Amino acid sequence: MKKNFIIFAALMVTAFFGAEIAKAADVSVGGQIFTRYEVNEHGGNGTNDFDDDSAASDFIGQRTVVDVKANINDETSAFIQLQSNRQWGSGAVGANHNTDTAGGTGNRASTQGANDGSFQANDADISVGVHEAYFTLKNFASLPVDAKVGRQEIILDGHRLFGDTLWTMGQQSHDGIRLTHKHDNVTFNAAYIKANESALSTNANQLNNNDINAYFAHMNYKGLLGGQLSVIYSYLQDPCGATADGNDCTDVISRNDIHTFGFRQAGQMFGIDYRGEYYYQWGDADQDAQNFQTRTSTTAGTGVDRDAYMFGVRVGKAFNNVNMKPGLTVWYDYLSGTSDDDLNGTNPSYNSFNTLFDTGHKFYGLQDLFLGVGGGNSTNGTAGLGLQDLAVKAKLSPMPGWTVKADYHWFSTAEGVQGSPTAGMNINGDGSQDSSLGNELDITLVNKYNANTKIMIGFSNYTTTAAFRDLRGVTGDSANWAYLQFDVKF
Repeated sequence: MKKNFIIFAALMVTAFFGAEIAKAADVSVGGQIFTRYEVNEHGGNGTNDFDDDSAASDFIGQRTVVDVKANINDETSAFIQLQSNRQWGSGAVGANHNTDTAGGTGNRASTQGANDGSFQANDADISVGVHEAYFTLKNFASLPVDAKVGRQEIILDGHRLFGDTLWTMGQQSHDGIRLTHKHDNVTFNAAYIKANESALSTNANQLNNNDINAYFAHMNYKGLLGGQLSVIYSYLQDPCGATADGNDCTDVISRNDIHTFGFRQAGQMFGIDYRGEYYYQWGDADQDAQNFQTRTSTTAGTGVDRDAYMFGVRVGKAFNNVNMKPGLTVWYDYLSGTSDDDLNGTNPSYNSFNTLFDTGHKFYGLQDLFLGVGGGNSTNGTAGLGLQDLAVKAKLSPMPGWTVKADYHWFSTAEGVQGSPTAGMNINGDGSQDSSLGNELDITLVNKYNANTKIMIGFSNYTTTAAFRDLRGVTGDSANWAYLQFDVKF
């Protein structure tokens, strides 16, 4: 069946692009084989035990990518990329520790996670699918604008709100239209994304409750303070609400209209690398109390306003003229959260920042324990309490082609539980919640074997706290994770 599908897909691509591609003067073929062996002691997402006495889980995952780009003429190009995501010994990748849902939607990664407010990539996809397939029109409609139409990766501002997930076997892409205009040092982007499509219900009284649309406008200016300034506005529209027949939407989060506005400045001054960013969110947040899985709330969530924010700062220095080229970076990220008092007050509000389509693996520790921070998920988040991450990152190049990196994170929630926490969350015995979530040490050894081949060896240890154990429902004090990875591009 799979073979037939692949053959059929190839024939369709050939029929669609064949005539023009045959005329093209510039056709390139590329790809990637990405193989990783992992061992972890916390059992994978959804089964975190953090118990050294339990057997560690291990598996080999592989991503195989083949892509073709054709410059059809001076103004038109086409690109298609097929991607196979598998675990050795199985037909398709199942749930693993760095995704927030099981199952898949044919390589469309912009799918709402189960029981949380995040929109993380889902790498539990079918074995073979289309990761990207788009065409680009330069000077669209005789305007100084390039249009990219189709399934495509969207990466903005260092993957903070829009990224490709990097680490997961099934990378993130979106079905949409993107317009780009460049003038000197300024680049403008605007996009429409169809994040989720659902057919209308056969019930005449029930709304189409699963459609999700996203929009953004983005500006980047190069040359300010030794770097570049980015400004973004995005709108994620989930029109799901109470239906005419009195039935609520099937989604745990019944409405997620999220407006996000913010800026990012990053660059280098006086030999110091720096980054500063701030984002504010508002809109509707009709949250069900059940979303906060280990907490008590009396708010069923009708008409709750969203009021959330995040900020991040980074300062670092690389000594490239010194032996072994050492480098040191300090950074701090704060993502606002929702306390019980926020939900149960006279004017309840939902204050948990939603990270949208970000690449969480790049920011919140390599074990990916905090991907679902923006919602109520306590399995892969913080039960809506937000997150603080203070990190120190060091690197060293002991010999040509080799780099050693060491990152140390101190994690804590942004909010404590002051209202009526469950017995398990009442750590201090006085109605307050200990905010410390634990520490993570990530050590990575990278070898650039040649221009096309990179080898990575990694080890990570996470040390839990009482608050973390109660939040996740685990008893273990720590968990180790290790991997060996080969990345070959052609």
